Amino acid sequence: MTTRPLYKVAREISESWGAKVNFAAKPYLAAMRQMSTVSESYGYDSGKSIVIYFLANASTWRGDDARRIKSELKEMIK
Repeated sequence: MTTRPLYKVAREISESWGAKVNFAAKPYLAAMRQMSTVSESYGYDSGKSIVIYFLANASTWRGDDARRIKSELKEMIK
């Protein structure tokens, strides 16, 4: 399986979740828009921690897209 760049995943999250993105997840989603892989850093945070924090704050995002994309993100941080 080919791993998509984080910025493409973040774009799909924004399109799917829309204007109802949880306020606590927004900064991590914004950071992911600037990254290609979880091996990059964003400021003082690792890409892996950005994804972990996003997932921790994205519990209100539900549905088929959410399940599929969250699973993809979890695979990236293994």
